[in-house]
Amino acid sequence: MRRLLLLSSALNGFLAVALGAFGAHGLRSRLDGLPYVARRLAWWDTAAHYHLVHAVALGVLALASEHVARNWLARASVAMLAGMLLFSGSLYVMTLTGQTALGAVTPFGGLGLLAGWALLGVGALRMDPKR
Repeated sequence: MRRLLLLSSALNGFLAVALGAFGAHGLRSRLDGLPYVARRLAWWDTAAHYHLVHAVALGVLALASEHVARNWLARASVAMLAGMLLFSGSLYVMTLTGQTALGAVTPFGGLGLLAGWALLGVGALRMDPKR
């Protein structure tokens, strides 16, 4: 599990930085002339920020793998990965397509991220203090 979490952290960290850089340096020119450019750039920035923060969180989960029960880490990891996909993914797609209906998906991603943190917390509370 530790290796999978570290790989997931690395992949998502790489993607978040690459997508953040694209948002900072190449996206504006692609959106010129489209409606709501400033709002769309803000969506992208929020997506990249949360994506990167939670990529690091996956790395923290990997480092906690020797201390927190595997089932709680697995639950937290799945919730965070689903949350990243739904939250950041919906914002990335909304930015590129302008389809604001996808905004209905974004809060579910946020709930996934919150659930991931909550599940990590439960796992921490249940861990053996001697481990």
